[in-house]
Amino acid sequence: MADLFDPLTASSAPLADRLRPRTLADIVGQEDVLGEGSLIAQMLETGHYASLLLWGPPGCGKTTLARLIAGQSGYAFEPVSAVASGVAELKAIFERAKGRALQGVRTLAFIDEIHRFNRAQQDVLLPYVENGTVLLIGATTENPSFELNGALLSRLHVIVLKRLTEAALLQLLQRAESAMDKSLPLTPDARERLIGMADGDGRALLNFAEMLFAHKGKTLDAEALIKFVQKRAPLYDKKQEGHYNLISALHKSLRGSDPDAALYWFCRMIEGGEAPLYIARRMVRFAVEDIGLADPQALVQANAAKEAYDFLGSPEGELALAQAVIYLATAPKSNAAYTAYGAAGRDAAGTGSLMPPMHILNAPTKLMKQLGYSKGYEYDHGTEEAFSGQHYFPETMGRKTYYRPTERGFEREIIKRLEYWQKLREKKQAE
Repeated sequence: MADLFDPLTASSAPLADRLRPRTLADIVGQEDVLGEGSLIAQMLETGHYASLLLWGPPGCGKTTLARLIAGQSGYAFEPVSAVASGVAELKAIFERAKGRALQGVRTLAFIDEIHRFNRAQQDVLLPYVENGTVLLIGATTENPSFELNGALLSRLHVIVLKRLTEAALLQLLQRAESAMDKSLPLTPDARERLIGMADGDGRALLNFAEMLFAHKGKTLDAEALIKFVQKRAPLYDKKQEGHYNLISALHKSLRGSDPDAALYWFCRMIEGGEAPLYIARRMVRFAVEDIGLADPQALVQANAAKEAYDFLGSPEGELALAQAVIYLATAPKSNAAYTAYGAAGRDAAGTGSLMPPMHILNAPTKLMKQLGYSKGYEYDHGTEEAFSGQHYFPETMGRKTYYRPTERGFEREIIKRLEYWQKLREKKQAE
């Protein structure tokens, strides 16, 4: 029975399989990793092959590339999907590879979705890759730094494949139309929308195209296209790298004071199905970490947006979050409080159990008063300026300066206050 890895050519095969590249030159959108001077080009030219890990999004050509390398190298091709296979299947492949090796034939083992193997299953591969029993090509949509153990990853050359560009997807559409000998029943706007809906996935684009070639009605505009093929969910896994990439993009756009980019990434996350309250929590964190006292209202706005979403729910509540995104992006930025907190924390951890100075300790008992607790304390409100200028650090530490406000936003006012108190402190110390 034909499977995912068989080079189907029958007219009954899906269009994506019928148009699967037959040579490396047929692969679109991956010129960087297949062009002259690339590792793969050198491997094919010299005949010296290395185990590879193909990392890229769905529909970018990982499976096709592995099969073409096997075909050009002359190696026996042993494909397996990590989703449906385990150690028993791997060991069977290795035994067949040993038998071929005795006849002078090498084996290329291709493991699709290799990140689905657990650590123990990945460890099974190590000795067979090291001793050359198989040439291994793995394919993954997930960041291998997180999903593959270090020992296996160190034995593979990582090849990063990109999501297909609009130009590459357009080339695929043109191939499909040539193969079917007819044009897609789409207006120019709908054609552009179709490419966008594919989200860089060549296989998805060709699946859409196959549906459209079977369409018997009138030419579809963009709105009719969406109804016909249904909207494809964006590529976004809330537990995997896409999640962290997009929240990082949102956070850095906010930090970079770009409200338009921040809104784009916010909407990308919402469209991908991210929990809005997760985004709200990140915005509250951003308000205190990256804005701080440069605009004390930032924290108020972020919390208010969270409360508004709790009250309104979806979809109305998203507007409150979008408003907070704009506010945070346009607010003056300062990490002075964040930096001060970290510096004070390091000193607190490193100074052990130093006692506060005696004059700022309460003395609720007669014995404590006799021992000098609270002796010499000046009540700040009892002074003319409501400022005593006394020393509040442990006596052996001396004064420390952790908080250094910026010249941005409200912190300009804080600088004035700190300078005023410092002058008073120096005046009282001189008296």
